[in-house]
Amino acid sequence: MSYITNKFKKLGRKETYNHFFSTLRYSLHVITHPADGYWDLIHAKRGSYAAANFLVIMTLLVHIWKLRFTSFLFLDVNWEKDVNVLIEIASIILPLAIFCICNWACTTLFDGKGHLGDIYMGTAYALTPYVLIQIPLIIMSNFVTVEEGSFYTVFDSISLMWCAILIFMAMMMIHQYSFGKTLLFTIITIFGMLVFIFIMLLFFSMISQGVAYFISLGREVVFRLN
Repeated sequence: MSYITNKFKKLGRKETYNHFFSTLRYSLHVITHPADGYWDLIHAKRGSYAAANFLVIMTLLVHIWKLRFTSFLFLDVNWEKDVNVLIEIASIILPLAIFCICNWACTTLFDGKGHLGDIYMGTAYALTPYVLIQIPLIIMSNFVTVEEGSFYTVFDSISLMWCAILIFMAMMMIHQYSFGKTLLFTIITIFGMLVFIFIMLLFFSMISQGVAYFISLGREVVFRLN
């Protein structure tokens, strides 16, 4: 209880909010100066988990807003029929979690300097361009014509490519790898993610089959007893 009480006391302090906004503003420096930005983010403690969590939450909200409010000229989605909010949230949270775990598992065996929390923070800060670019794009999509839609497509692609480059730079600075080694372990991480997903799908498939078998067996027993 004392731990929880201390946490609530910290929330009431002005210093807590100042630190949060300071670390959140630092994301703007990270996306424009990724090399020294990511180095200071981790090694000089310029980042925070609170800011990282906020950026992930904003990414989730912006993704859902994009599906809901982007003009049908650029994103043909039936909100009532095609969109399940929980699935959309999982489509971002699960790949993020799997990437962090697999990257940490692969790099920790080969002199990677980053901890799991560092990898998560670096990846979360790399999502900043998506939030900053997609919000005005969502608004703009409702005021431009199809002929002017090339601007939407270009900036939509830029937001994703910028995030990918930042994630790559984050891994290079966090683990203190060379460019070539970072590229190699990025490929290994992606392969590890595919293996992880395959194993999890296989596991849940076996579980569902086992549950279905016991349900069928129980029904058969009840039928025989009656």
